[in-house]
Amino acid sequence: MNCIERFIATVERRPVDRPACWLGDPTPEAVPALCEFYGAKDVMELKKKCGDDFYAVEIPYRSPTCSAIFAAFDWYRNGSNVDVEHRTLTAEGCFAQCEDLEDVKKVEFQWPDPALYIDPKECQRLVDEAPDDRVILGMLWASHFQDVCAAFGMENCLMNMVTDPEMVHYVDDRIVEFYLKAMTIFLEAAKGKVHAILIGDDMGSQRGLMISPSLISEFVMPGAKRLIDLAHSYGVKVIYHSCGSIVEAIPLIVKAGADVIHPIQALAEGMDPEELKEKFGNQVSFCGGVDTQELLPHGTPQMVAAKVRELREIFPTGLIVSPSHEGLQKDVPPENIKAMFDEAAKIY
Repeated sequence: MNCIERFIATVERRPVDRPACWLGDPTPEAVPALCEFYGAKDVMELKKKCGDDFYAVEIPYRSPTCSAIFAAFDWYRNGSNVDVEHRTLTAEGCFAQCEDLEDVKKVEFQWPDPALYIDPKECQRLVDEAPDDRVILGMLWASHFQDVCAAFGMENCLMNMVTDPEMVHYVDDRIVEFYLKAMTIFLEAAKGKVHAILIGDDMGSQRGLMISPSLISEFVMPGAKRLIDLAHSYGVKVIYHSCGSIVEAIPLIVKAGADVIHPIQALAEGMDPEELKEKFGNQVSFCGGVDTQELLPHGTPQMVAAKVRELREIFPTGLIVSPSHEGLQKDVPPENIKAMFDEAAKIY
């Protein structure tokens, strides 16, 4: 099987020659040591050399206030750059003092138009750079729940979901429309070359959900379903991301149509791979399972290999072996990444 065939078979839970394996999206601080270890000049060559089945493409977004689509909304309306080091969900955004929908509309927030800040030619160039034999994964994120939390400030937003849901829905709907348009621009430009899109929202803590399943069903899943349906209309698979203990939300994510749930956060409560396989293995595929909290940074290559062997046994198909957080940190020894890939690469 090639990488693409292996991915499709994994998503459809058909037999595979070996598990698909994804390095994730290492942080800039983690890249130099990995490149040095593998003798790679850049991330593209690193992915080839380590045996990654995937090639992730960040959807290019450049506006006056940011250079990343996951930080497209200037909720503070001060023209500041709200990229990753400045972004927060807890600081009060421009809707913080709103008490009802009329107040929200009076704010007159300037909703960005992704068509102004996403260059289709740049999308096409980035996709064309990907190796022909790898799964091309568009990193849209489209974290509309997190964005709406930032718009009000998280505490305000969670209270408003109960006391005045109308204004939360109003803001969320406009955020979702933004991401739907962004996805359309990207997929149209990519000309059928993209195999999967990653979207999602962090809804879990280490011990459980941050909000109830009923609130997830009302405020998170409708937007997710619209995004998933759009991706599917282009023949693109959807990997749905949420960190933490999300076992109670998995039925809702499955119902929304996600093809893969990412990640299996290994140490979060209720996210035991064997239990997930038993409960949901016939309904959805998974990605992750190789713990990034303790095992990868502090374990030995032998321990990492043993974990991958265990995951392969539990999931003979239906699992993309990957670190349990896509943003690999610099405290992970490259030797442990090699152990993960070497064990995953063994043919059944």
